[in-house]
Amino acid sequence: MKNFKNKIKRRSFMKVASLGMATTALTGFPNILKAANKPIKVGVTTILSGRVAILGQTVLSGMKVAVDEINNAGGIDGRKIEVISRDSKAKPDEAARLTRELVNNEGCEVLLNCEASGATFAVNEVARDIKKFCIHCISETSSLTADPKNRVPWVFRAARQGIHDAVGGGIFASEIAKKNNLKKFATAAPDYAYGRANTAEFMEYLKLFSPDINVTTQTWPKIFQPDYTENITALLNAKPDALYTCLWGGDLVAFIDQASLYGLFDQFQSFAVNLGDLPILTAIKKIPKDVYGGARYHKDIPDTQANEDWYNKYMAGSDVLPTNWSWEADTGMRFLIDALKKTGGDTDPMKLAKATAGNKIKSPFGVDGTMTIRGEDHTLVNYVIAYGRTITKDPYLANIQQSNWKDIYVHEKDWKKRKKYI
Repeated sequence: MKNFKNKIKRRSFMKVASLGMATTALTGFPNILKAANKPIKVGVTTILSGRVAILGQTVLSGMKVAVDEINNAGGIDGRKIEVISRDSKAKPDEAARLTRELVNNEGCEVLLNCEASGATFAVNEVARDIKKFCIHCISETSSLTADPKNRVPWVFRAARQGIHDAVGGGIFASEIAKKNNLKKFATAAPDYAYGRANTAEFMEYLKLFSPDINVTTQTWPKIFQPDYTENITALLNAKPDALYTCLWGGDLVAFIDQASLYGLFDQFQSFAVNLGDLPILTAIKKIPKDVYGGARYHKDIPDTQANEDWYNKYMAGSDVLPTNWSWEADTGMRFLIDALKKTGGDTDPMKLAKATAGNKIKSPFGVDGTMTIRGEDHTLVNYVIAYGRTITKDPYLANIQQSNWKDIYVHEKDWKKRKKYI
């Protein structure tokens, strides 16, 4: 009898255990599998409408190259990357609102900010407040990461930095100025943080390397300004030896098209740091000859198989030619993916920050095939910085010269000391 009761108890236990296992199989295991297969949502705000909509279009096409590669390889421990984008219309308040919405309503775990500088600073503070890992992929305003007051432990920059271009461009332009006796410079730059900071930094280093130069006239068009007649007239009346402009995107196209009607580029030498993007060059009605421009992204710079392969992958999935913003967005995504691999897909901001600070990745856009995000100031270094002279047909830039990072590091350190950033 005792053995019989023990058997009954054992059968009851096994029945209950089996029921428990079945319940777990129906509820627990699918949830675990669901969590394992849940995509890692990346929130992206950028500009997808208006005159500079090309920024957002080429941003999304650029990061698609990196996303497709990782997703086709199985994702991060089985989890695919899903990009959810929103159009900020370049408005800082809208970029901040949409960033919060991407996190709170869409479940985005990490952020790639692809905004112009004004909106980038707004998103930077949102990322600080909600403590979400973020990589800035577009803004070049130096103080974003150079100034410790703006720095956030879990926020990084995978874009160019203005001071780097200023040193490289200042050296390049000073040699041309000396050769052609250019002493009186005028400037035309967008009237917001990036335009003013970039112009000040460029002219500072131009004068450092060529002390005889003076800035005689400065004009500040508003972002997305439709008519540049007043600015063009001021430049023509000033009769400088040379012009420097950091207008970009559709604004640069509109300025060049309008200025060409007045013969501006025939009257003095011009330097346009943001001219080297292929969609910009192909959008201009008539490219002025012998304008010096930065090679922001060019399929032949660097002239490597890796760059050619990336260009072909990009064009296979895009109707728009790549820009500087394309490679920056691709780079930001690759740094994020590399960090996620190291954390096993964990999106904890401090774990991702630890995996990103000081990290080096392979890249077709690096001087030696690599780029690094420095640990001390969270900014990108060792990317290709180059300048050339416009010609009227493909490849549109000739006589390309690459900047030397040894020079950039020396002058950047001195600049940081003077700014009391270090």
